Amino acid sequence: MSTLSVPPVLTSPRDDAIQLYRAFKGLGCDTAAVVNILSHRDVTQRSFIQHEYKTMYSEDLLKRLKSELRGKLETAVLLWMLDPAERDATVIKQAFSSGVTNPYAATEVICSRTPSQIQLIKQNYHSKFGVLLEQDIAVLTYGDHKELLLAYLSTHRHEGPEVDREMALKDAKTLFKAGEKKLGTDEKKFIRIFSERSRAQLAAISSAYHDIYGGSLKKAVKSETSGEFEHGLLTILKCSQNPAKYFAKVLHQAMKGLGTNDTTVIRVIVTRTEIDMHYIKAEYMRKYKKSLNDAVHSETSGHYQTFLLSLLGPSH
Repeated sequence: MSTLSVPPVLTSPRDDAIQLYRAFKGLGCDTAAVVNILSHRDVTQRSFIQHEYKTMYSEDLLKRLKSELRGKLETAVLLWMLDPAERDATVIKQAFSSGVTNPYAATEVICSRTPSQIQLIKQNYHSKFGVLLEQDIAVLTYGDHKELLLAYLSTHRHEGPEVDREMALKDAKTLFKAGEKKLGTDEKKFIRIFSERSRAQLAAISSAYHDIYGGSLKKAVKSETSGEFEHGLLTILKCSQNPAKYFAKVLHQAMKGLGTNDTTVIRVIVTRTEIDMHYIKAEYMRKYKKSLNDAVHSETSGHYQTFLLSLLGPSH
């Protein structure tokens, strides 16, 4: 679901390409024009603009943007220009490639995506980077965290709303015995159930767990696991129940306190704008009594701020 809340675009991709070329010409870049055009175009329009630009000027638009823009704005715009699966593949690769690896970002992307999205990410990762995503995960992560990601990437999960109540009760009991009931934790059982069950089924397991034992499965995961493994399990669990609420919290944590984690803000806003940003904004307002637009406005500035707020659309 796109939240690009703008009137229908009346200019053609060719006109947009011409305007971008003009914005790049001369002394300095007309950054405001670049931001205004690209932040108000959907994924198909952005693709057409890139094609027209290449046809007319024999130049790759992404390379030109990279040379004209700087800093956080450059990062955000370049990510925005990619199609969703290539973008996710890029985020994962960057999370493992930068000087300081960021397994948190890679785990968030992998564990919050649907099975069909994951298939496209894997295809894009292989074609773009010449290596299988699973091969990189196997080398760059370790322990239970690695086993969870590999299982989540390779297991086929149903995407429909159907739920098997009997199986949910059985899985809830298995998880209790594997965690809270015993000394230590049987991580393999958590990995198997969390990687094999559909979102609807996992939500039913969580509900059954609460009905039988009175406590929450989320709290059990927090007390029984730690680090990136815990983060992966919690991401899968929370996104099975309410992905928008999960991402609202990720954004809040990235902006609260001193300083802002711009990498996270960019990643979440750019990757969710054309999926469920409408719901994320509603969850943010409900939970934090402040609009997401206001939060972003107070934590950012300049063209970077304008770009992010354009993606978010009106705050009402």
